Amino acid sequence: MSETETKQILDELRVIRSDLDYIKGHLSDIDLVLTDDDKEAIESAENDWKTKKTKRLI
Repeated sequence: MSETETKQILDELRVIRSDLDYIKGHLSDIDLVLTDDDKEAIESAENDWKTKKTKRLI
């Protein structure tokens, strides 16, 4: 492999790293996103709590 090829590969790797850093910086934390199922489960639990069908464990 020539020096030119090596330099081209390293330059491309730098671009890829930069792109990955950008993507990582703009990703949402999936643990912070509620799905429709999550919302339904929370509503159901709140209704159970209000109607005294459940109680706190602690």
